[in-house]
This record gives sequence, structure tokens and C-alpha cells, in this order.
Amino acid sequence: AYRSLLVPIFLLSDYLRYKPVLVLQSLSHISIWLLLVLGTSVLTMQLMEFFYGVTMAARIAYSSYIFSLVSPSRYQRMASYSRSSILLGVFTSSVLGQLCVTSGAVSFLTLNYVSLGFVAFGLVLTLFLERPRRSLFFNRPREGGEGAELDQMASEEGGRGQKGWRDTTLCRMLKEVGALAGQPQLRLWSFWWVLNSAGYLHILWNEIYPTVDNRRVYNGGVDAASTLLGAGASFTAGYVKLRWTLWSELVMGVVTAFQAGLLLLMNTTSNIWLCYAAYVLFRSSHQFLVPIAIFQIATSLSKELCALVFGVNTFFATVLKTIITIIVADKRGLGLSVHPQFYVYFGYFTLLAVAYLLAAVGVPQGARGGGLGQGDVSSAHRGASPREEPG
Repeated sequence: AYRSLLVPIFLLSDYLRYKPVLVLQSLSHISIWLLLVLGTSVLTMQLMEFFYGVTMAARIAYSSYIFSLVSPSRYQRMASYSRSSILLGVFTSSVLGQLCVTSGAVSFLTLNYVSLGFVAFGLVLTLFLERPRRSLFFNRPREGGEGAELDQMASEEGGRGQKGWRDTTLCRMLKEVGALAGQPQLRLWSFWWVLNSAGYLHILWNEIYPTVDNRRVYNGGVDAASTLLGAGASFTAGYVKLRWTLWSELVMGVVTAFQAGLLLLMNTTSNIWLCYAAYVLFRSSHQFLVPIAIFQIATSLSKELCALVFGVNTFFATVLKTIITIIVADKRGLGLSVHPQFYVYFGYFTLLAVAYLLAAVGVPQGARGGGLGQGDVSSAHRGASPREEPG
């Protein structure tokens, strides 16, 4: 559902100027928890997963809405605020859930009711959001400024009437993305985004320490800890200054090899606390590279194309994740249980680490020279049209 709806919702959210899709996302989120509370069959849970796919795909409407409210000079700061609010929400919910479970007075069903109340309140907040007068693609201002670059491309292509202008807009965006794909850093970090995001992490906790209502579990606390450490790693990544044209592959390889080792550790240990610690480190190491990938990709693109490229990367990551899940976990494929699945994911991350490290060794020195510090973006890579640097 997520894969199928990602592109249509991306286009629809921009065309409708975000707010209707945000309302749809809130309604879908409420449907998830209603089905969790009231549903009792496998079919009901499959329907719940469909609404979860709608909710996940509609996240891009939230991100695009946030960026449509501010000028490009505030893009990086707004991205930081948006990401911090999400991490704060995860941390708060994890701590609250853990306290409720640890006290022993709250059942898991009650937690679902609490979650339903929060997402219902989220719908109320959504109704009070202001609907922007413009969006990134279909409702751009005509007078210079943002969107002028794509308008210039339209005039260069001949501007043959209004027929199919929406399709033409999308085609122009895709053509420019294809042209920009030749930039080494953009291509490299996009590949990392797709390949590493597709590494599905099935939680082992219930295999090692089964969860029941009368047993104290600390899953919420671990989620909270991993979120805080991940937020710290994301914050730290913003201050790491390297010649990324020289060190990107090496950093990717080392971090991915570390993740592969953590997967093997989680799969072989019978100690729940060791498994918890490995999960926290796994998630934090991924969060460390995410803002670096976002920055490296964003510095190669205009504001209008950032959302499109992130959407395309997410789409292909979801496609790859679906393929891996069907092969490894689905009954139509190998149908492996949880522990054998982890050996497959360990092998997957090991292959990725080897590929990154070989790339780090094999890239010619001439292709690495001329790094410009944190951004590593040259005016030659920008093309004839000026683009704004994020932040």
C-alpha cells in the first residue's frame, strides 16, 4: 500500500495544497487504531496495514507543507524543527507507554485507546491548519523567485499551449532529476538511501523475551533511549566537517559494517538487555547518516526538486523492501522464521559494507580531489541556472 500510494499522494498533496491530504492522513491514522481496538481477524489487520500505508505515504504532505510556509533561506532550520518534533513525539510516547506498562495497572488494550485519543486530537489540530496559497510544483508563483527555474525550462521547450501542462510539469521535473543523476555525490547518497533503508529490521525482542500483560517489559524505554541517542547522532552529524567527496564511501562502509555486526549480535544472543543495546546502537548509527544524506542530496538540488528526489528515493527503497520481504519472510517466498531472517539481513548488510569499502578503495584520486568541505558542491555541478544553498 505504501509503495502504490507514495507517488499519487505526492502529486495529489501538491495539487490540493497539502491540507486535504493532511486531513486524510489524520483520518487514516484514526482508522488504524480503531481497527487495532475493534478488529479480531487477519483480514482486519490487513486492512489496518493498508491504512498504515496511507498514513506513511501522506507524511510527504506534512514535510512539503512545512517547507511551503518558509523561504528557502530557512529550509534547513525548518527541517531541523520538523525532525525534532517527530523525535520528541516518539520519545514522549515511548516513555509514557513504558511508565504505564511498568506500573502494572495498564493493559496493552488500554494503551491502544490512549493512542486513539491522541490521533483523534491530532485530527482536530489538522482542521485548524492554514491552507497555503501556493505549493512547490502545481501552484507556484509566476513572478520570478521560487519555481522560476522550472518555468524557464518550460519556455525553452516551446510552450506549446496549455494541453497536458500538468503532465508536462512532471516530465520536466523528471528530466532535470535525470540530468542531475550524473552528480557523483547525489547518486552515491541516493543509492545509500535506497539500499540501507530497505534493510528491514524485524524486532527480536518477543522471540527472546515474550511480551505478556503480567510481565514487565522495557520496549518503550528502549525506544525512548534509541530515539534520544538517534537525535543526538543526527545533531552531531550536522557538525561533522569532512571532504565528503573523499570520505563518503569509507564512512558508509564502516557504519554499515558496524550495523551488520549488531544484527549478528542481536540474532545470536539470548540476553534481552544485550539485544536492547544492539538495537539502540543500530538505530542511532542509521540516524547519524540520515541528515548527512539529506544534506548531500539537498545541496545538489533546487528547493522544488528536493521533495521529488526524496520521494523517488523513498519509492525505490519501498519497492526494494517489498521484494526482500516477499523473498525472505512471505510464504510465497522462503517463508523464514525470525532468526533465519536475521542471518539474511546480516548477509545483506555485509555485502553492502564490502561494496562501500571497495568503492572507497577503488575511486580514482582525481575524482576525489577538490572537496569543498561539508557541502562539496561546485558551481559547475549547478548548471546554468542559479540555485539556493539550503540554510
